[in-house]
Amino acid sequence: MNMKFKSLFLSSFLLASMQSFSLEVENFATPTGAVLELVKKYELEQVDFNYVKKAINLGTRNSVNAVLIDVRPEIKYQKGTIPSSLNIPDTKFEEYYSVLKDIPMQKELIVYCGGYNCTKSPIVAQKLKDKGYSNVKVYSGGEPEWEKLSYLEIDTLAAKVYQEKNSALIVDARPYPKFLQETIPGAISIPDTSLAKLLGRFPINKDEKIVIFCGGYNCEKSHMIANKLVSLDYKNVMVYAGGLPSWRERGLNTTASAYIEKYDEVVIKKDSFSKNGLKHGNDVGSVDGEWFKKQIIENKVPSYIQIVDVTTPSEFKNGHIKGAINIEASKLSAKELLEKLPKNKTIVFNCTAGARSIEAWTKLNDEKIDTSEIYYFDANISCKDNNCKIDVNEPLL
Repeated sequence: MNMKFKSLFLSSFLLASMQSFSLEVENFATPTGAVLELVKKYELEQVDFNYVKKAINLGTRNSVNAVLIDVRPEIKYQKGTIPSSLNIPDTKFEEYYSVLKDIPMQKELIVYCGGYNCTKSPIVAQKLKDKGYSNVKVYSGGEPEWEKLSYLEIDTLAAKVYQEKNSALIVDARPYPKFLQETIPGAISIPDTSLAKLLGRFPINKDEKIVIFCGGYNCEKSHMIANKLVSLDYKNVMVYAGGLPSWRERGLNTTASAYIEKYDEVVIKKDSFSKNGLKHGNDVGSVDGEWFKKQIIENKVPSYIQIVDVTTPSEFKNGHIKGAINIEASKLSAKELLEKLPKNKTIVFNCTAGARSIEAWTKLNDEKIDTSEIYYFDANISCKDNNCKIDVNEPLL
């Protein structure tokens, strides 16, 4: 995984509750025309939620019938992905492609990204076919649909933040003697074999965040509990699939250790602002999501800010935030993108799900370009004309 991101996103974490935007627009439940065009062009088979649910079997990496591939940026993958998924970001395909080195060419691959309007999955699916994989399918509903209907798998980075901030109930699904021997500090013991009699230990509020772990990527106990909780209508269930082994491998504190971890941290002060007055988000390079959403809703986006929609021209034409301009960042080098940005403005990148805006900012930052007045807006945005529904994504930090 990209250690650069891991060192950047480890200081503070704001787990704010998501608010719904008052304007109602169409909720896309089928692939957009752009996605369908690519699916047809590349002769790809599409699959739905039920197909994927069956394909991942128990949810562990050694039990899957198909290999799931999340093509969103690594930071998105770390925050929450479909269980058992591997990460091959579309913009770093060649760099990450090696995760498939031990996967047979005939193995079924299911590629997905940020939902029905995300074109990344068919593009990466074709790249995999070009590499010689003969059984590649696309799940257009992607992570957003999966999150609504099931539970997500999170990375060690996200698990550590929930644990540090005491912002989720952390559950150890291993046998009780193993729990007593060593566990993640703050976790409670609910062995999968005792689930029926211990259900009362779970929150009454079914919107509370719950993180479940056990003995690593091939341990099914946490997935069994997660599935049970989803069936009981819990809404924010997550599995830390790496479990205690991954936690220890990262050198993180356990109840059996006295080791205090040390990290290279980038600290962003709460309620800090850019030179021009934009409110910083907790994640490096981000604008404070709720603050910026409020400016948009009230039609009070400051004049010093220029919103740059980095989606395709057709997506932009279908709908965008009022006042935004369109620059399809994915087709440009960092230098070309910088040249197209308005001068003497604070730039805020946006897209439909946050991934492409993060990538645009990262592209500039990786080239050591001054991004002190360039930011990204991490949110799910659906627009018809200038009528937009905005759901701010929770920051990683």
